[in-house]
Amino acid sequence: MARVVLVDDHRMFRTGVRAEIGRTEATGIDVVGEADDVESAVRVVAETRPDVVLLDVHLPGGGGAEVLRRSASLMADPQGVRFLALSVSDAAEDVIGVIRGGARGYVTKTITGTDLVNAIFRISDGDAVFSPRLAGFVLDAFAATDTPPVDEDLDRLTQREREVLRLIARGYAYKEIAKQLFISVKTVESHVSAVLRKLQLSNRHELTRWATARRLV
Repeated sequence: MARVVLVDDHRMFRTGVRAEIGRTEATGIDVVGEADDVESAVRVVAETRPDVVLLDVHLPGGGGAEVLRRSASLMADPQGVRFLALSVSDAAEDVIGVIRGGARGYVTKTITGTDLVNAIFRISDGDAVFSPRLAGFVLDAFAATDTPPVDEDLDRLTQREREVLRLIARGYAYKEIAKQLFISVKTVESHVSAVLRKLQLSNRHELTRWATARRLV
């Protein structure tokens, strides 16, 4: 049996995952806790000490990377807590960021329930698990002889602002972004304004060129 904590800021998604994998007698998965932001995630993980944490990359309060940073001591033990990123994002930046933070794998939310259960047990056993196309990002990043330079401009953006930035750069309309991220159009507009201000850009066309140059699209 594997004890699991679900960390995602969308309650309906957590409910769906719990229904899919939390049938303990059938799957061997015992969902022992849930969290919807960084603070609650750090607290619940410390309290329950699960075998595996299913961790979303983009969370209120600093994102999955912040949860990993603050849970470093729990991962230090060979039999400690292990993290598996489960995200809608397939961006190389997100994948590499959480793996460098200590996550043992990264799968996207298109994964089937059966494959997710298998991934949880593999992570619990100490393996690394990646959705097929994402493994290449990690291999390329860690095979490089030089560490990529820190992008100070990008570091100014929050996780949510980065997510909006990528979707804008991919040509999504504000209404489409709002629907995909489960936020209002007004909130999307606020994020775009913040991104433009922080990056000192004037419009979405400049923003698209900026993101493309950094291979964020």
